[in-house]
Amino acid sequence: MQDSKSWSRVDLIREAFHYQSRFEGSTMVFKIDFPVTEDPAFPFLVKDLALLARTGFRVVIVPGAKEWIDAVLGGYGIVSSYVHSSRITTATAIPFVEMAAFHVAARFMTGLAGSRVDAVIGNFVRARGMGIVEGADMEHTGTVDKILTDSLTKALDQGMVPILPCIGYSPAGKPYNVPSDEIALAATGALGAVKLFFVSLGGGLRTQTHRLPPGIELGEEGRVVRLTPAEAEAVLRSNETGQAGCRDHDQPLKELALALKASQAGVERVHIVNGREDGAILRELFSNLGSGTMLYSDEYEAIRPLRSRDIPVILRLMDPLVRQGILIKRSAEQILEKKEDFAVFEIDGSVHACGALHDWGQAQGEIAAIATDPLYADMGMGRRIVGYLIERAKKKGLGRVFVLTTHTQDWFEFLGFREQSVESLPEKRRKIYDHSRRSKVFALEL
Repeated sequence: MQDSKSWSRVDLIREAFHYQSRFEGSTMVFKIDFPVTEDPAFPFLVKDLALLARTGFRVVIVPGAKEWIDAVLGGYGIVSSYVHSSRITTATAIPFVEMAAFHVAARFMTGLAGSRVDAVIGNFVRARGMGIVEGADMEHTGTVDKILTDSLTKALDQGMVPILPCIGYSPAGKPYNVPSDEIALAATGALGAVKLFFVSLGGGLRTQTHRLPPGIELGEEGRVVRLTPAEAEAVLRSNETGQAGCRDHDQPLKELALALKASQAGVERVHIVNGREDGAILRELFSNLGSGTMLYSDEYEAIRPLRSRDIPVILRLMDPLVRQGILIKRSAEQILEKKEDFAVFEIDGSVHACGALHDWGQAQGEIAAIATDPLYADMGMGRRIVGYLIERAKKKGLGRVFVLTTHTQDWFEFLGFREQSVESLPEKRRKIYDHSRRSKVFALEL
């Protein structure tokens, strides 16, 4: 017999392989605050980034340099003025800002080289000046005009890790000091990155330090595990103090506001992790509970329970599949009788996909009647309906879901289902199994 710790390790390995296969080849952007580079855990963080790059992930690093720039300017007797949180970068200061920014970027390059991963520091950011803000000339302080994706993509295609310091250049070659947070957001969008990480030494969002609305999913020691954009907005509202700029002085809230902005811009997953914790990035990537806080767009938000008026629509969706022998024929009365089992995918008030979860007892549920409008086949609605039904099964306390299929076994295998015998079906379902269809049984343990 294996003890619980052994099983736990096996589960972690399974989770890691699941997420590795899901995101391999994906682009991920890591915005890493400067204090992380001064922490004793920094070399281990860089080794983890190198490991990701070596195993097929496309890693982009955006190092923060604010504190080091402060130190360098202070060392030369240059005092910075600010408009809100934006530094006015004078002509005197910009050479030292460049020197400091590239010095920090070189720390990452050196660490990656030690792990035998090639990196490149480049002028990947085209910038333009901020101009006059509230009567102040921002001089060499700029904003992102364009991320030069062609150059970035070439570097990534060669297996290199691009490093983007907080410096951008105008088409005429004029240097600008550009906020690294802005660069990270712009690079994530321009590259179509599936994940954006904010890595700092902040303690993160926890019940002990921030006011949280009810219903937020919590992990160990009150850590906020994951949030939807709506929940993130609620957290930010709950912690407003009315003081202008107060969020800039609360690192977790500042990061959450940035994460929300990225999510609203279409980034699929945004993660906030503590760079001081050993293996924080890997645990956040490769385990369900993670190590930090994940902000995610709710991919089930367009899915809702079936309404009676939807029945003619889903019968029309099912009809081509019934004629191909993929689905069994159902009448409107049969669907109405099981209405509570069904869910539909709605876009702009129109139903374009459906599915059902039937509870057969013995802690087993059957996923059935999966149908999608062919015109919307590329939107992944079928996968999302199945995912929604799996989550519903978990909430009902089921330990296993299964499907009966004659044509779509490869698709269900891709979703993690594995072939089982007819004898594995719950007794009630086994008694009405149609042997003439010779449907195969595929199941997923929850």
